[in-house]
Order: sequence, then C-alpha cells, then structure tokens
Amino acid sequence: MKNNILSALGAFICISMLAFLNTFDETNLWLIPPFGASMVLVMAVHESPLAHPKNILFGHILSAFAGVFVFSILGSSFISLGLAVGLAIFLMMATKTVHPPAGANPIIAILGAKGISFILMPVAIGASFIVLFAIIYNKVLKRKYFTFKDLKKVTK
Repeated sequence: MKNNILSALGAFICISMLAFLNTFDETNLWLIPPFGASMVLVMAVHESPLAHPKNILFGHILSAFAGVFVFSILGSSFISLGLAVGLAIFLMMATKTVHPPAGANPIIAILGAKGISFILMPVAIGASFIVLFAIIYNKVLKRKYFTFKDLKKVTK
C-alpha cells in the first residue's frame, strides 16, 4: 500500500509540474496525453525495460518523428494515421527502444498537423523531464530504476 501511494504521489508531482510549466508558455505545449501513460511505467513498474530512460526518450522522439514525417508527406488521412503508428513501432523495435505510450505520438502529430518543432517541444523536452524526475524520485525512495551501471550493460 505504501508503494502504491508513493507511486501515485510521484506521478501527481511530475505531471503537475509539467502542467504548471504549461501555464507559463502559451506558444509551447509541455504536456501531451502519452506522458500520463509514461508515468504509469516509471512509477508503477519502474524495473520494466519499457520504463528504461532510453526507451522513454527515444521511443517518444522516434514516434513523434514518424508522425511528423508521414504527415509532411501524406497529410491527414486514415492511411497516414495507420502508416505513422506502424512506422513508429518499426523504429522503436529496430532501435530496441519500445515504449508503448509513445505509440500515441504519431496520432497526435497527424491530427494536430504538427511540424518538426513538435519533436523537440513537447516530446523530447517533456520526455527528458520525465526521465530526470523518475531517476531522482526513485533514487530518493531507494527503488531500483536506472543506474549508470545499467547504461554500461546496454552499451556493451
């Protein structure tokens, strides 16, 4: 029960911080719905490979790229939506950075007619914020999340 409360509290704090930042900047969006799902992974199943920082960061970036890329070529249609999500899955699998919440990014990019700046803000900056928050929060709680030893294993 204690772990459930601490996980919920962490998600509350991180998403509230992103939402708060959103109130100061009317030109940039800091918060997108997939970040809520990312919080479930980093707070509730933080030891899952799907919650690993590289998966969160690159999964979100590659998926946003897929949406922006397909939209720039095909515009918005039922075909472009399906193609962009399929491309996102392919890219995440090919780079071993699968992060299921990121699968929504291409849909947001296409339905919102997003350009290349969407990949940086909110996607890359927001995902980085979540990763940094999760590393710090889980370390404070002495929960196994990500260590630089894990990074050395991944890069070998």
